[in-house]
Amino acid sequence: MSNSLNAADPDELTVVHVMRHGEVHNPDGVLYGRRPGYHLSDLGVRMAERVAEHLADRDITLVVASPLERAQETAAPLAKAKGLDVATDIRLIEAANIFEGKTFGVGDGALRKPANWKYLTNPFRPSWGEPYVDQVVRMTGALAKARDLARGHEAVCVSHQLPIWILRSFVEGRRLWHDPRRRQCTLASLTTFTYRGDRIVSVGYSEPARDLVPAHLLPGGKPQPGAGKAFGA
Repeated sequence: MSNSLNAADPDELTVVHVMRHGEVHNPDGVLYGRRPGYHLSDLGVRMAERVAEHLADRDITLVVASPLERAQETAAPLAKAKGLDVATDIRLIEAANIFEGKTFGVGDGALRKPANWKYLTNPFRPSWGEPYVDQVVRMTGALAKARDLARGHEAVCVSHQLPIWILRSFVEGRRLWHDPRRRQCTLASLTTFTYRGDRIVSVGYSEPARDLVPAHLLPGGKPQPGAGKAFGA
């Protein structure tokens, strides 16, 4: 009965790791968002492999990813190691953003055009993209499905920085609007939700591939011009 979607044991523990994808090949420094054609770099592949090694001894019975290439490619090494297929859940996708396909930074890119300033009027919603509340709804739905499919075991969901951070902020009771530079969700990191029955009882965070992450992408690192990292990825 413990694996039934309709008869959950209220004391049974289930763990869902929400993983951010690895580094993306993006030589032009654009905000790629939901645009197709953005794949992991060689370093990003190494990050994905590192996390697969890190989780080798864990009881992973489900691997699911955003439909975007970088998420699918990040999930692949772990799924292969566990003898699983990569499932797809569109609710894990990157947040929609009006600046997709553009570079974004102070003094360059999209901010130089006055026509774009109207999209920056409301950081609380936010006015430049998918509402934070909508991200909460879809991400909590994806997490609940993964929990149900992996009852009594562990699941890994591969997603993107902004939706992961918004999900964690909601679960931990923080306001959803925030300074993007303060997100704790680096490349190939794991934000881990432990359930007792259907209730989240703890949230953890780890960075199995931290030593592979370029210094400027770590908290406190110097941002690169035109990198477009403020809105997700």
